[in-house]
Parts: sequence; structure tokens; C-alpha cells
Amino acid sequence: MRRLPPLRALEAFVRTVKLGSAKAAASELAISAPALSRRIKALEDFIGKPLFDRKAQAMTPNDDAHRLIEAVSPALDMIADAVDAVSDRDAEFRLRLGVLPLFGSQRLIPNLGELRRLYPKLHLDVITSTHAENLLGDSVDAAIIIASQVDEKLYSRRLDTNSVYAITSREFAERENLQEPNDLTGQTVFVHSEMPGTFDAWRREVGLPNLKPASVDHMDSGPLMLEAAAQGLGVAIMHGSHFSDARDERLTRLFDIEVKSPYSYWFVCRPRALERRAVRVFHDWLVRAEI
Repeated sequence: MRRLPPLRALEAFVRTVKLGSAKAAASELAISAPALSRRIKALEDFIGKPLFDRKAQAMTPNDDAHRLIEAVSPALDMIADAVDAVSDRDAEFRLRLGVLPLFGSQRLIPNLGELRRLYPKLHLDVITSTHAENLLGDSVDAAIIIASQVDEKLYSRRLDTNSVYAITSREFAERENLQEPNDLTGQTVFVHSEMPGTFDAWRREVGLPNLKPASVDHMDSGPLMLEAAAQGLGVAIMHGSHFSDARDERLTRLFDIEVKSPYSYWFVCRPRALERRAVRVFHDWLVRAEI
């Protein structure tokens, strides 16, 4: 049999490339940064060439690294599939799911009781991440993401369509006398850093494409945006479902205007992953339940 590189070295390499950060990869693997570097160095020594350009504290994958990850990712998937195939089909089975915190708290957890009732042997390991699609085949089996479009190499299923709302606290809206969209001039607006197009779409639809608030502050957390709005710190431009699912009496929707969002929630996984029981069962339940 041909000699193979250490699996731990390959795992460290794959996670570093996919996560885009040695620090993030070390955290995912629960090892120290020096230990991660040693594993990657062992792989580089094995193949006889560097895989990263190292400058200061940064590690940037080079062309050889990208070629290698394209080659080894399918093989690692096949290993995982082979292990899954010989597992006890009547035993407990587990899904590693990447999910956005707001979707998890508002839509997944409230419906998890039904999933457990239907499939008592299915268990979820939930990983909250804003870029869970980058972890597919590595630390997650499937993910629920929010995006305007999905990489065509992935299997994807759109879970919803949504509208964009302007949301703030009732007290703030009354105090600032926010009666029409142009009243946002001079206010602080919160926009999700991963969904910058929501504010652009909202401004165009209300007929004010050049509307300039006093400040546009970006956050990478939907729950934090809702709380900031509820505290009267400004106006959050975000999905209407987040407003309705929050059921927060402190919040109110400004202006009765329907604006279609360019973003949707999607279920995504690698095509081969649907052959796995846990992924298939969860996917079919999610589509059927329409949560």
C-alpha cells in the first residue's frame, strides 16, 4: 500500500484553508496554534513543498494548496461515507448542523420537539456560524445559511422568501416622530454585515435611493441588531420574519411598505451528503415542516 500522509495533518490543512484562518482552524480542532502549525508542516514535509505563503502572522494558501484541497476533499468525503455505511443503522444517528443564531433561536429550536418526536434516534450537534457553508464536509454535514445565491457546486434548497422591514422601538419611533422613510435622515441605521443589500433594496423601493442616514452601523448578529433597535439606539433594516418571530413588545415596524429581500434562508450541503441518513432525514423534515 502506498504511504499516506497523517490524517490529522490533512485535517489541519483542510480546516485552515476552508476557514481562512489558522487561529479559527486551531479553535475548531481544539488544539494550540503551534500544534496546528506542526501538523501543517508535517504535511508540507511529506509532499516536499510549502502549501502556504507565510507573512508576519498570516498564512495564505498558495496554488498548490488549492489544487490539493480540490483533490483530497472528495476522498475525505468517501472515507466519512464508508464509516457511516458500516455504522449500526438501528442505533442513534447524528447530524452536525451549521446554523445562524437567529434562525436557530427563532425557528429551529421552537420546532425541535416535533423532530425529536418523529425521529427520536436523530441527534443534532449545532454549530452557530455566519459562514457555515465553508465548513461543509469538514466540521458540519449540512448548513442553514442566508444568501442571495448559493455556490452551484452545492446542493441547495430555498427555505423562504422575505420582506425587508425598518424596525425600531415604539418609544424611539414616537420620540423621533418617524412618520415616513425620509425621516431616517439623521438617524443611526443598523445593517447586517453579511446582508448589505437589504438597505440598498429598501431605499430603492421606497423611492429614496440616495437616502443618507447619520450613520450606517454594521453588525454580524441578528439578535444584537434586534436588541439595539429595542433599546432605541437606532433603526434596524432586516427581515420581517425576524421581527414577527421575535414577538418583542418593545419593537415596532416603521412604514407600511413591502420590500422584497434579495436574501433567503437556504438549506445547503454537498450533493453526496444527501446519501447519509441523518442529512436526508433532517432535510426532508425541514422541507415538509416549512419552519
